[in-house]
Amino acid sequence: MKLFYGSILKISAFTDNIVRPRREKKLPVILSRQEIVKMLNATVNPKHRLLLMVTYSAGLRVSEIIRLRVEDIDSDRELIRIRNAKGNKDRYVTLSMVALEALRNYWKVYRPQGWLFPGPSGDKHLSPRTAEKIFEQALEKSQINKDVSIHVLRHSYATHLLEDGADLRYVQELLGHSRPETTMIYTHVTQKDLTKIRSPLDNIVNKQKENGKDKTGKI
Repeated sequence: MKLFYGSILKISAFTDNIVRPRREKKLPVILSRQEIVKMLNATVNPKHRLLLMVTYSAGLRVSEIIRLRVEDIDSDRELIRIRNAKGNKDRYVTLSMVALEALRNYWKVYRPQGWLFPGPSGDKHLSPRTAEKIFEQALEKSQINKDVSIHVLRHSYATHLLEDGADLRYVQELLGHSRPETTMIYTHVTQKDLTKIRSPLDNIVNKQKENGKDKTGKI
């Protein structure tokens, strides 16, 4: 409306009194730790399961997970290199030991060259839509009835890290946020505050092992 009156009709006095409506700020929807386990266990295809596992365990955007290259996995330093992330910046994120084991098994079977998750032709990476479909199928198989996209795995990662006691600045760096205010939104959805910092996927699997629930080889 300001554009119409100010630029077209050249009436500035009227537009000065127009108050812009505030954008509604909604808290991000997340998956619980139990839902993460259900989703991964319901995904039988090793390639699809690994894609979801790495996305969650490193808090990646869909554009980042599909563009990962084999050489971006630094198993010695337990890091993943993210190239040309949002803002054209590179960054490193932690490599989950559980995800690393799955990556090694995946390598033995698929032997990817170049792209870690190649598309059907092999010379291109998976498309964002294909990654979304993989996630949607996992939700359906695990009977998780939430209206969410694959980006919820990133939201869940950040929230679970903060619940496990990670420093906000640490989480900000891992997510690649330029402003701390962007990361602070997750403090409103955390449920508890612990002290040890490690990948939430490792915490989930270690707890399953302690409870003796890993006998089938599943998480």
